Amino acid sequence: MKSEIDTPKPTTVDEYIAAASPLVKEYLVQLRSIIKQTVPQAEECISYEMPAYKLNGILIYFDGFAKHVSLFPGAEAIEAFKDELVDYKTSKGTIRFSLDKPLPITLIKKIIKYREKENLVKLNRKTKKAS
Repeated sequence: MKSEIDTPKPTTVDEYIAAASPLVKEYLVQLRSIIKQTVPQAEECISYEMPAYKLNGILIYFDGFAKHVSLFPGAEAIEAFKDELVDYKTSKGTIRFSLDKPLPITLIKKIIKYREKENLVKLNRKTKKAS
């Protein structure tokens, strides 16, 4: 599926969001806000031409499409929250949120916190192996 953002490769999340249609932009701004509120220490960047957030590795990506926005938390998070995601289209590492419904803010925050803990566990394993 092709992203709705069809401009020269954005170099910042601001550029990325500015290129979206008004409805998609509204959802992208909200996703960005949820992520920044949940993990304010995460570094914002563009990766794979999408907004991404890093904290001890990539935490999460998001993208905008004509009829939905997607959150990319990875396969482990999808599996961990499968019971809470039954109302949303999911695939191996993707959650789709329709543009005709409000975003599930509490669920998104829980998924981001899960990813934060997951990255910390991976970092601790690497640190222990290195010492």
